[in-house]
Amino acid sequence: MRADQRASHSMRPVRIQCGVSPYAEGSADVSFGNTRVLVTASVEREVPDWLKARQEGWITAEYGMLPRSTHTRNRREASAGKQSGRTLEIQRFIGRALRAAIDLRSIGPVTIRLDCDVLCADGGTRTAAASGAWVALAQALEYLERERLVSGRVPIKQVAAVSVGRIGSEYLLDLAYEEDSRADFDLNLVFSEDGEIVEIQGTAERKNFRRDELAPLIDLAYSGVEVIFSAQRNALNQRA
Repeated sequence: MRADQRASHSMRPVRIQCGVSPYAEGSADVSFGNTRVLVTASVEREVPDWLKARQEGWITAEYGMLPRSTHTRNRREASAGKQSGRTLEIQRFIGRALRAAIDLRSIGPVTIRLDCDVLCADGGTRTAAASGAWVALAQALEYLERERLVSGRVPIKQVAAVSVGRIGSEYLLDLAYEEDSRADFDLNLVFSEDGEIVEIQGTAERKNFRRDELAPLIDLAYSGVEVIFSAQRNALNQRA
């Protein structure tokens, strides 16, 4: 039994509320257990210079942790004058996940920027951020359609992310911080709704893992993203 009394194959409670920012073109408040992230989507009517000739859109992400999202105060990266390597890597992780959700040609010369701010960190901040960002992205696409910035409906495929790992002989789904910090190895996976894998990040923290351990971990992760997919759909469907 885990510290929060979950079974090894169980997700933490997944809660997603959309439309939480009155100004953003899309927004979501997402929680995986005690981990909580606020995501906003902003539509910008321009694209990076290297994309202008291709008439494609762009989706990118920014990620940050509030100073007291952790047990002790973290210094704001803005005050340090640069972003950490971890922050940059997570931003790219989220951006890649969201770009897998749509055909960028379908939105034309528009950038959708997802800002992911961690309010409380208890493990899995990148997976919660990516999963909540999809909900904010879906709302931003609706904005493009309402404002007739695109011709017709923009098809979007669901994507969601979750972590898995092993402690001793036990495979665990959706690691909280206490578990992540002592896992033998852990992985972050992004899936699309059709079961395809968008990305796998894996690290042997204490012990290496064998090839035959990878398949059951992938199956365990997909059982978790099915829960997240349901929460994403419910959040969008429950809007007034």
